[in-house]
Amino acid sequence: MEEYELARGDHRRQKQSEEISESVRRQVEEDNAKCRADPARAEGRRQAFENVAKLMQSFKKADHEIMRWRVRLYCGHIIETEAHYTYTDPISAGSYGRRCSECGEDRQTIVAFEPIGLRCEPPEATEPPPPPPPKKPTRADLERRVKTLEKENERLRAKLSG
Repeated sequence: MEEYELARGDHRRQKQSEEISESVRRQVEEDNAKCRADPARAEGRRQAFENVAKLMQSFKKADHEIMRWRVRLYCGHIIETEAHYTYTDPISAGSYGRRCSECGEDRQTIVAFEPIGLRCEPPEATEPPPPPPPKKPTRADLERRVKTLEKENERLRAKLSG
């Protein structure tokens, strides 16, 4: 990962990320101005943020469900990030870009990544493992069963006709 060289797509994604960040920044400034002018709007916004924070807290995952990733950012620095283990990579988990803790640059896109491992090992199973599936009968077992059933069939036919 240290030798990774930026590709054209990396430059394009970084530019898109910067454009999106700038657009969001302008929208936030506009909304902040509206909230300063309207206290009811500001209170509604505060309540919405509190609700989102509570919702996010309810989604806490156990340490053994969190995968740690080593990622290289567009700026060239390598940092660590985390995502739920069900995601195949940190980008799919929504970690498209990060603020670099090394140089302080905002919205640095992830250009390369590798898994480190789970935050901790899963706990031992508390319930016993399921019993093994029944043994598959051999050909000899099946042939014996067929003979037994044929004899039973003959006996029942004799009883019925007799």
